[in-house]
Amino acid sequence: MNKADQETYEFDAIKTALLNNDAPFPPTMVYFFSDIAPKDLQLLSDVWPEVWIERRRGLLEDMENLAESDTLLYFDLVAIMCLEDDDPVARATAVRLLWQSQKESLVPKLLQLLKEDPEAIVRAAAATALGKFVYLGELEEISASTYQSVLESLIKAHLDAPDTTVRRRALESLGYTGRSEVPDFIQRAYDKNDEEWLQSALCAMGRSYDRRWVDHVLRMLDHPDSIVRYEAIRAAGELEAKAAREPLFDLMEEGTDDDDIYYAIVWALSKIGGEGVRSMIENAIAETDDIDEIQFLEEALENLDFTEQVTQFDLMAFDEDVLDSWIDEDEGSID
Repeated sequence: MNKADQETYEFDAIKTALLNNDAPFPPTMVYFFSDIAPKDLQLLSDVWPEVWIERRRGLLEDMENLAESDTLLYFDLVAIMCLEDDDPVARATAVRLLWQSQKESLVPKLLQLLKEDPEAIVRAAAATALGKFVYLGELEEISASTYQSVLESLIKAHLDAPDTTVRRRALESLGYTGRSEVPDFIQRAYDKNDEEWLQSALCAMGRSYDRRWVDHVLRMLDHPDSIVRYEAIRAAGELEAKAAREPLFDLMEEGTDDDDIYYAIVWALSKIGGEGVRSMIENAIAETDDIDEIQFLEEALENLDFTEQVTQFDLMAFDEDVLDSWIDEDEGSID
């Protein structure tokens, strides 16, 4: 269901529902906030501080969930407004709600939240959100000055932030960059006797697309902590680590009650590709009646198609030196 399928509401009706603490906020009204008109956004901004705090939190969480399931929904304007919310939980949720946005104009506000927000939950959310701009900086899709500001702020946060979660989230975002000092940050986090730091190190390893980390990742595929194991599985897929294929098959055969682990294994294998992956996914489709699982598995098959196309292209790409030698040999044989 999307906004186009919803009943049209005037703002007065939305305001009444927002302020009525005796009744739940109607779910169909949440779609009103997608691609909200400027005049309605101003009216919402005026009334928002009067809305019960739990309702503000709940509405932002509802928007976040809807945006994850339907990427055509656009709650950015409301999210930007809520970056100024008095409630830190609402501010942090608003930051997460901007996960789709690649607007460089957001960076100054995110940097301000990272450096100045009094609550660690918000600073950590900002550190995570800035990871997207590290990635865009590596692709040269934002200005060099913005990219350097993001990098320097995240490095400082990783090294100096008083809250461990902020330091960890900064490291995870730095995983995308090729800055020379970052591998040392990742290695130190990996070597700590701490499962939370290990989770962050593995996340950063996967984002780095640096094959130096493959052996580190492989060692963690059977870690007893499920979150560490999950991050190792994801990293194996991001690194396209062919050596992880058999261990991942073994994990699949063992079975798991953890849906996150199951989906991570399937997706990692779809990125690695190779013998047995397609039949495994096709068999999984045949054995389930769950619509959401089938949809995910079909998306994994599409991703596997892409992986196989890239692999085929790589196999067809000739080494220039070898090709030159073939040409020389052919020319010599003609003489």
